[in-house]
Amino acid sequence: MNFITAKKIGRNRLLRWILLMLGLVAIIALTGMNVFSLYDIRERVTESESERQLKKAEEITALVQSEIYQPFTKLLNIDNQAEASLQDDGKLPKTLEKIFIDLADNPYTSSIYYTPASVDPCDTGSAIYYFNQSDRKMETTEDYSNLVCDGVGLIRSATRIQINNFDLRWRSMIEFDAHRSMNIGLINLTENRVIGYFTFILNQEAIVEKLIAPLIYDYFGGVENEGTIVWLHDHRRDIVLATNNSSVDFSVDLVDNRVRFPRFFSDWILKVAFLNPPITSAYQDTFRKNIIVLGFAVLFLVGSLLFMFYTAQKERELSMRQAGFLANVTHELKTPLAVMQAAGENISDGRVTEPERLKKYGSHIYDESIRLRKMIEKLLDVAKYDAGQTLVNAKPQDLKELVDNYLEENKEFIENKGFDLEYTFEDETEFVIEADGDSIETILGNLVENAIKYSADTKKMEIKLFEDESQVKLSVRDYGVGIKKSELKNIFKKFYRVEETLVAKTKGHGLGLSIVRNLVLLNGGDISVDSEYGSGTTFTLSFPKLNPEEIKNYS
Repeated sequence: MNFITAKKIGRNRLLRWILLMLGLVAIIALTGMNVFSLYDIRERVTESESERQLKKAEEITALVQSEIYQPFTKLLNIDNQAEASLQDDGKLPKTLEKIFIDLADNPYTSSIYYTPASVDPCDTGSAIYYFNQSDRKMETTEDYSNLVCDGVGLIRSATRIQINNFDLRWRSMIEFDAHRSMNIGLINLTENRVIGYFTFILNQEAIVEKLIAPLIYDYFGGVENEGTIVWLHDHRRDIVLATNNSSVDFSVDLVDNRVRFPRFFSDWILKVAFLNPPITSAYQDTFRKNIIVLGFAVLFLVGSLLFMFYTAQKERELSMRQAGFLANVTHELKTPLAVMQAAGENISDGRVTEPERLKKYGSHIYDESIRLRKMIEKLLDVAKYDAGQTLVNAKPQDLKELVDNYLEENKEFIENKGFDLEYTFEDETEFVIEADGDSIETILGNLVENAIKYSADTKKMEIKLFEDESQVKLSVRDYGVGIKKSELKNIFKKFYRVEETLVAKTKGHGLGLSIVRNLVLLNGGDISVDSEYGSGTTFTLSFPKLNPEEIKNYS
């Protein structure tokens, strides 16, 4: 690989990392924007729904005001004739009689009183006028509720303030004593003085049960509405007068908003709690689904992006390993060919005539041809496996016999490499498996060859045959350089070579262990590796053990 190619690969690698980072940042940014938008929409929907519910409560207070206040508006402009009649004897003129009859029939009014300006109902024994509903006329009485005293005191103070300010535009003024009474002060605009006071005692129970409670139910529903709870709360006495959902106990902590009655019922407040409004709840479900879908989409996009990046990296690594492999194979193929060519050329030219030198040159040609054949066989094995053309002639085999045959042929070679071979097996044990003999020979050859190549000072090799209840096992152990734990997951990959000094200096193609694993799997077995860096490596092959019945089926 030349300098220009390496520089181009480095530039492409940097570009891939930059594109990956930009892609991840874009996904994160878009996801953040979508999540923010969803949250913003949710907050707006919740806020809009809360405002809509509050408007309902305000409509209730407006309707109550209109229902209570409207019947009394007819008393706000009393002419001079009515004023004179009231002032003289408290009798109702014809213009007021019908109004009072209607007011007496009003379910929200329990009693009606008239107090002349010169009388103080708070003084014991004071006589004021009382509207007798059955006789339809005003009568004097000394038996009246303390509410009259409170109401007249309230309206008297208000009218005096207005008279003293000389800012009178109306013949009457209205003041509510909380939810207890409504009081009207009659004013003579010409003489700038007070004529008297009407006091209407309100029927609290009727107002709550016949007016406010039905309106709350009509606007907010009943027990089935678990979303918005409305209480009519008397804050002075701290009691709940009405609610649309009695299953939820009133608590100050639950209250989200308060709506007061305009100009009257100062002790009563509509208190609203937004527990789980239906629209908000429905959007909450949609919001949750959107977040889940968005989460899966983001995971899919990030996963796809990382997978593509990982695949590109792996393809790049594989491409580099293949390039290195081709360069290595080309070099190794040239070496034996060059040796064979030189030796053959010397022999063919007649320059070598001595028998001893001829034998030496012949040995060179033979050894290099064997080496060349093994390299070609490895390449063919890999190509066949990749193409799915690897044929395995599996049949019952005694694994010990296969190992014995291999060692008989290669023991001298192993010892000539300076290795001390230790071969152990369990006596009187049949190691019968279903396998292809040639595959076992290739597997052993690769494992032994690796043990020889990657051993430095301690030249010792152990081959062991043993079994358990269901499997026959064969292990090949060396005391060489070992393999780092981080490298173990990659050693069976094609073209992969461990990054270690001795390994780098040792000729190889990164195909041996890939061939071993493929052949083991094709023969129905499994392979595992146990290695300690600097102390050696053990490869263990496991094959299913054949029982006598299975062996008979083959015969």
